[in-house]
Amino acid sequence: MHRARAQADRVIERRHDLRGAWFFPYPFDFKHQVHTGLTYKAPWYSGMAQGEALSLFSQLAGYAGVPAAHRARYRAAADGAFASLLLANEGDRRPWVVARDGQHQLWIHEYPIDKPGTSDYTYNGFMFAVLGLWDYYALSRNSLAEQLFDGALTTLDAYFPQLRNPGWLSNYCHTHAIPTDTYHSVHIDLLRQLSWLSGSDRFAVQSDMLTDDYPPPSLGKAGGLATLDDGTHTLFRFAENGAVTASRALTLSRPWQCTASRRARIQGRGIYLLIEDGPAAGWQVAERFPAVRLHGEWCGSDYRPARAVTFSAGVSVVCRKHPEEGTVTRTVTYPKATVVSYDRRAVIDSRKMVRLTREEVAGWWAPTDQLH
Repeated sequence: MHRARAQADRVIERRHDLRGAWFFPYPFDFKHQVHTGLTYKAPWYSGMAQGEALSLFSQLAGYAGVPAAHRARYRAAADGAFASLLLANEGDRRPWVVARDGQHQLWIHEYPIDKPGTSDYTYNGFMFAVLGLWDYYALSRNSLAEQLFDGALTTLDAYFPQLRNPGWLSNYCHTHAIPTDTYHSVHIDLLRQLSWLSGSDRFAVQSDMLTDDYPPPSLGKAGGLATLDDGTHTLFRFAENGAVTASRALTLSRPWQCTASRRARIQGRGIYLLIEDGPAAGWQVAERFPAVRLHGEWCGSDYRPARAVTFSAGVSVVCRKHPEEGTVTRTVTYPKATVVSYDRRAVIDSRKMVRLTREEVAGWWAPTDQLH
């Protein structure tokens, strides 16, 4: 709390009072090395910074652990920051961070550019700013904050097809449409948070789609335990663009366990495990349940509120307990099509599964490929 307040006080002291609002300047020159057209001379202003400052002030203003007099100060700061998100790019009036695009959709620009339609339309910066709108609405119940939050979500939903590259990394921004491994996981997390705040499962679905397109490749320092069943497996080495640089066959007379250090999407291909030991060390093998599987739970995502799937009439679904509880299974069959809620999704032993919450099956995991 001391650090949060110290940062808030620093930002307040350095504010610029402009156009009846509080703006928080970046005190350095900046030129984006990849995205053309993004060159700024200090001081300059970013919609992401405005939204994140709004979030900080709003949370401090509503926190009972902050003395009342200081809460009032942070509330005034939140009001000043929110005012900046009501100022559009009208004529020559500056600064601004909010604009409508050619489709009349609302944007909060991380990198605003004065000429209409030429900004970067950066996705992650927009979403971070939207979180500030939510925090301010939670504090103030301001109807304009509610409308801006709703309008921002409408924009994000409309532009999701442009953000996403099916089967690959998502784009950093709309203008340049450059895939980014650095921000792909950030998009996943932000869409998940927006689904929690809005109560809409559209953003949960979108977060899941990005996870399936390019799941987080790291398996941690220890890696993960993998099993290759008996039979012949093709091992690969790939170039950065997904081209095969080498391959060979590995024939096993019995199941073999090994350590995998990565579980990654190969561009233009499926999910591959990078093996670290044994006869396949340094090679990658395609994940194929159940023949090639990574043990444990990976790529977990929680849902608030819970979502729903349907068990088809008379179809037997083999459910299981969490990996930490062993391989205990049970078969679930409903005589008629039945809707069942779930609150978490994950890849368990290389199979996408959901954790059920309906009373008679609560805590059991069901494979998504047998549900609707």
